[in-house]
Amino acid sequence: MLSQPEAAGGTLVSLELSRPRASTLTQSNENMNTIGRELRHNPLYWLLVFVPVVGVANSVKPEAHTALFLLSILAIVPLAALLSRATESVAAKTGDAIGGLLNATLGNLTELVIAITALRAGMLDLVKASLIGAVVTNSLFMLGGAFLLGGLKHHKQEFNPANARTQAGMLLLATIALVVPSAVARVDQLNVTSVMLPLSLGIACILLATYALSLLFSLKTHRDVFAGVGGDGDQHEEKPWPLSFALGALAIATLGIAYVSEIFVESVQQAAVTLGMSKAFVGFIVVALVGAAAEMATAFSAARKNRLDLSVGVAMGSSAQIALFVAPALLILSYFVAPTPMDLNFGGGQVLVVLLTTLTVSFVVAGGRAAWYSGIQLLAVYAIFAVTAYLIPG
Repeated sequence: MLSQPEAAGGTLVSLELSRPRASTLTQSNENMNTIGRELRHNPLYWLLVFVPVVGVANSVKPEAHTALFLLSILAIVPLAALLSRATESVAAKTGDAIGGLLNATLGNLTELVIAITALRAGMLDLVKASLIGAVVTNSLFMLGGAFLLGGLKHHKQEFNPANARTQAGMLLLATIALVVPSAVARVDQLNVTSVMLPLSLGIACILLATYALSLLFSLKTHRDVFAGVGGDGDQHEEKPWPLSFALGALAIATLGIAYVSEIFVESVQQAAVTLGMSKAFVGFIVVALVGAAAEMATAFSAARKNRLDLSVGVAMGSSAQIALFVAPALLILSYFVAPTPMDLNFGGGQVLVVLLTTLTVSFVVAGGRAAWYSGIQLLAVYAIFAVTAYLIPG
């Protein structure tokens, strides 16, 4: 038999061992309650109901292309938001360098998955239009909307001009990469597979190497240059999700986007005809807006909180990533998944659009200050491009 002191000591040890377990369980319950409240109170996540709806509709009536097209858009938007939130939570747990790389890699995963699905279907024109559209939408519509919404609440806003100039320089590099193959094809009349494919593949490798070095520059060697100028707005950050939950949400969102993208791509051609839209307009406007929906929500919210550095970083960083990482990555993937490889010979009008977008954004962000009219300028240019894409057939 144990003496009274020994029994008391054993009881104390038992209590001490049970406290961490109880504390861990309580913390886990609190985390899940917080996540539950966030999912319930964000209207964007309510649209997740359309994921099973579009699946059932595709099984019951696969010939209803227009309905499937619209339902797939409604399903992709919340999946993109879930993917973005999960990526941010995982990045917050992994440190600045790995977190920045993770955000850079997965930031445009929605557009990448849709484009890969279109590549497998041989829709190279749709892929090219979506790439151009993503660059233009992020640079003009997203940034312009952030400037407008932020400027309506704050008289004048400031952001780090060094970051904006670096991103604009990356866009200019990407524009040059698009101009060269297109110019060679038209001026020198060398639009043949034996010349265009090796040229495009070489340029793609240069862009990928440049993008990798840009990550090293911004995340490691010159991180201080990209520090925000700050603002007096609300600095509240959403609490990151637990790592296990964030990884699970990341996997679910990725699989969901891959599944819905199949339905989207299969229905887009017939739906475009029914709705009076060309494939170029669908890729240039619709796919770009759908893929960037979650990032837009972040950029617009940050601008209203007077955190314009975050808005500029999201918008211009996403554009640079599309041009320097997603486009060359898709070109290389096309050799393995597409019926025929993709090249960088974009239409003359598409190249001109990217060039004008780069020049416009560079001019507007040069001073490191913005007001609501700065947003109007960018949105006006985007509207001109959108109207042109809608009215020009093919």
